[in-house]
Amino acid sequence: MSVGRIHLLINNEEISTENYMEVRDPGRLSDVVGLVAKGSTQHVGMAVEAAHQAFLSWRKTPLHERMALLKQAASLLEKEASDLAVMVSRENGMLLSTTKLEITHLAISAIKNTVELAQTFFQETRVEDAQSWVSVEKRPIGVIAGIVPWNAPLVLTMQKVAPALIAGNTIVIKPSPFAPMGASTVLKKMAALFPPGVISVIHGDADVGKALTTHPLVRKVSFTGGGRTAAHVMRDAADALKSVHFELGGNDPAIVLDDANLDEVVPKIAAGVFRRSGQVCFAIKRIYVPQYLYDSFHAKLCEYVESFKIGHGLNEQATFGPLNNKQQYQYVQDLTARLKNSQATVTHLGTKLEPDNWENGYYLQPAVVRDVEPGQEIVTCEQFGPVIPLISYRTEEEVVEMANQTEYGLGSSVWSADPDRALRLARDLEAGMTFVNGHGQTPLGYRHMPFGGVKQSGIGRENGEVGLAEYIEYHAINLHRTT
Repeated sequence: MSVGRIHLLINNEEISTENYMEVRDPGRLSDVVGLVAKGSTQHVGMAVEAAHQAFLSWRKTPLHERMALLKQAASLLEKEASDLAVMVSRENGMLLSTTKLEITHLAISAIKNTVELAQTFFQETRVEDAQSWVSVEKRPIGVIAGIVPWNAPLVLTMQKVAPALIAGNTIVIKPSPFAPMGASTVLKKMAALFPPGVISVIHGDADVGKALTTHPLVRKVSFTGGGRTAAHVMRDAADALKSVHFELGGNDPAIVLDDANLDEVVPKIAAGVFRRSGQVCFAIKRIYVPQYLYDSFHAKLCEYVESFKIGHGLNEQATFGPLNNKQQYQYVQDLTARLKNSQATVTHLGTKLEPDNWENGYYLQPAVVRDVEPGQEIVTCEQFGPVIPLISYRTEEEVVEMANQTEYGLGSSVWSADPDRALRLARDLEAGMTFVNGHGQTPLGYRHMPFGGVKQSGIGRENGEVGLAEYIEYHAINLHRTT
């Protein structure tokens, strides 16, 4: 395949730079997928200034025109979906089927749902009496800095771009260097639909990210990624009292109750654990099982996971792909290796589809870990990889306490034959989202659930009206009537 070249996008113009970084296929490291321009702090200044100038007129564009342009953007994404899916799978390692679903369902829905919500969200609220009236109006913030990760780049990009633009803001997106090509390609085509400067794309190292988050004309930073980076962003934003939105990591518990039908729940739980090879912020990271079901659950889970076929993301036979990058690959390997010094038992499962290519990619077999203590590292960390610990419990009170004993609070799930019982327990969990008899959003959930976490799993929300509210300021006007 030919190697593509991705430039910066500033004021609807492609900007070449002196340095380009290689993007390699994590499932076939010998393949260079493309070359991406590395920007500078000066490029950041150019992009933000262009976004600010565009904002001065874009904010006055009537809502119905902004809605129409976003509908065109959704249609463009539908048209480009097949080619984009291949590109993204080659750069981030995810299965092609997963990437197609990300684009055709989630990314496009993120735009369409936003447009639909906008029809009523921006209506003025007015109350009055004999002495006065009060109007509460929703105004755009200004230039938004959007920083997105590599695991689901298109949907996470659209979850920032759509609400930011519909509200009348402009946006500068910094894609992850581990998966910059798909997002950059579609944003360039989308940007052509909008006035110059409304959408800009910048690439680069940490100095570029810092220049973006500290720029005085950036009014809000929306970041999806890890907690350590978020802490740096928050410190950078503090000097100018910028608003921040963070969607961060999770250590999601799945709680299996004693009435659960294991034949039904095990495949669903395995999907919640190993989707994207465990590289999902709200993937199941730990499973709590009643003591008397522990051995049976472990056996059924291992049997199911053994059926996984590990291979390249474009291999149609593969049901499990590689990890995305060397750092995460090494972290998961080291985490698993340290378990050998404990009483835990680690079972590696699955079939290697391309054993000759195994060392040419970041491939790991999925692993199920049993006989772990509630406070062990594998239970308390966010592994962000295909290793899942099983923890036994005796009572519901005990399992709720264990599930909440972490500084993470993104997602969680409860599994039971009795939905009402599961719901009662779900309300005791410290999480931004809890799923019952599933782990992930239904289409209805994706449309209406505020997505985000509590504690160190984030600040603010995406999706729904709450997500739209992240991109507006309230302007209250009080008219005093003459007497």
